[in-house]
Amino acid sequence: MTDQLLRSSFGAAATAYAEHRPDYAQAAVRWALEPAPGLRVLDLGAGTGKLSATLGAVGADVVAVEPDPAMLAELRRAVPAVRALSGSAEAIPLPDGSVDAVVAGNALHWFDMAVAGAEIARVLAPGGVLAGLWNIMDDRIDWVAELERVSGSAAIGPRDTLSSWRTATADMLVPSTGLDARFGSAEQVEFPHGQRRTADSLVATLATRAGMLVMAEEERATALSRISAFLGSRPETAHGEFTLPMLTGVLRARRR
Repeated sequence: MTDQLLRSSFGAAATAYAEHRPDYAQAAVRWALEPAPGLRVLDLGAGTGKLSATLGAVGADVVAVEPDPAMLAELRRAVPAVRALSGSAEAIPLPDGSVDAVVAGNALHWFDMAVAGAEIARVLAPGGVLAGLWNIMDDRIDWVAELERVSGSAAIGPRDTLSSWRTATADMLVPSTGLDARFGSAEQVEFPHGQRRTADSLVATLATRAGMLVMAEEERATALSRISAFLGSRPETAHGEFTLPMLTGVLRARRR
């Protein structure tokens, strides 16, 4: 299964993505932007605007870039105050040095950094920040760790849990990926977060993961049924709303 197939899978589920994916911890967004020389921020691979909305809430002047037309339409509907452009990490439709930070919410791993690295460096002002953010499940909690096992890697992969996200993302912002060598060393930090869910809405959330979207329909239905049965069997999740224990992990590097 190619990365291209996975990264192009979201458009068909844009409405479900907008409804069920979590936002980002404001503390994580503030930390990501803290070293930036200003608050002109590019949300790259912005999807349906989950991160754009949080950026706006902390006072950033946001421009969003998203390649998928269906996702872009949802973004414009959900966050109408944000300037939203069609484009990609490999071809950013912005002038040189025009933003103080480039951020990507659950998207950096889809970029072809051999090309995107140079584009990101081009649009960043000197001293600008590049940050990837991921919403990750807190698998120190027993039932979350068991959910990971039951769900399989198509639904909960190595970037999706506290125990593995650092290793899975650590090498994404090094010069060999195509990033301008003037970027400093990357830092990784997690911030507490959570999402109110029911068993049904958590199943719907996991159904929007790329690995699930590209499954054959019968296989996908079987996997979602297995997850639903597990959630229905656990006292933490079987009855009404609960808070899914999460964190927002941030990978940050600064242009020298």
